[in-house]
Amino acid sequence: MTAAPRRRSVDAFPRRMTQVEPDLPSEPIPLTVYGIREPTPGPRWQALFAATWSGYRQWYLQRDVRPRPDVQLAERMLSTHMPELFPTYQQMVGLAEQIGADEVAARLLTLWDPPRFLPGCSQAVLAGPPIALCRNYDYSPDLWERVVYSSAFRGRPVIGNNDCLWGLLDGMNADGLVVSLSFGGRRGSGPGFAVSLVVRYLLEVASTVGEAMEILERLPVAMTYNLTMVDAAGTVVTAYVGPGRTAEFSNSPIATNHRGELPDDDDHAHRYASVQRRTHLLAVVADDPTPEQLVEQFLQPPLHSPHYRRAFGTVYTALYRPADGVLELCWPDRRWERRFNDPDDTIDIVLCPS
Repeated sequence: MTAAPRRRSVDAFPRRMTQVEPDLPSEPIPLTVYGIREPTPGPRWQALFAATWSGYRQWYLQRDVRPRPDVQLAERMLSTHMPELFPTYQQMVGLAEQIGADEVAARLLTLWDPPRFLPGCSQAVLAGPPIALCRNYDYSPDLWERVVYSSAFRGRPVIGNNDCLWGLLDGMNADGLVVSLSFGGRRGSGPGFAVSLVVRYLLEVASTVGEAMEILERLPVAMTYNLTMVDAAGTVVTAYVGPGRTAEFSNSPIATNHRGELPDDDDHAHRYASVQRRTHLLAVVADDPTPEQLVEQFLQPPLHSPHYRRAFGTVYTALYRPADGVLELCWPDRRWERRFNDPDDTIDIVLCPS
């Protein structure tokens, strides 16, 4: 079913990355999800920054295995590895400075060598016709940005689920390339970019899976991740990327939270049912489902998780249909479609813990 979203201004963003988990484990979690259309960073992005900066600043400066880089190093890495994005970065820094942000904002926005974070996630591609990518984002609701951002930073329309102010957890561009991330299962980190900015970069500069693979072979990534991709020709690849290692590629249309069939970290894989979810996805895709049938599988166990207090709850299911230019966000009781040119909008949802 499709719910009619309640319209709100971006001025209604919560004033920080708020703690939204209930006091009681089984208490429902009401949330508002925001849809923004802004070709280049402007007042809407600035409102998002103002609303979330307190939480992001605390996250960025948390104690970690390595200190955060200085701004000169961070900007040099961004301009060297992602020069096409540097003008957009400079626009965002200027907008942040207009409302009093300090140098920490400039450092964070490079997303070079960020703090560690380990989201869950399952994802699968149907090579079509019709081509579709479906994924669950499994994480803590209070760390979910709750923004679908439609932009054209370099002229090419891009839409996806925003993270870290301008990165993407998953997304699609107007050429039909779709990319989705999931944690790769190997803990630890190294010098590199936050994977959400890597997803953003791929969608900004690549038109095909082949072009995206070439980029991943040279791009340093801070942690291990699976990137599942499909393009308009139906080419499907899952890339396994991580710090200090060469990207590996397979033609697998699915990924959960370990590399290939054998986990690097058995304890982590067991705790988050990574092997169980992957085995289930293999069976689902083998049955050649329609996109709607695939979504229904993602909305129920073992793919859908209610463990929000363990930072492993399914906060959204996303279905990308690139031929139609549609991103559909799905929950058990409602759906919400967003297209590249849709105006700003919102939808209210309720997550139900186990």
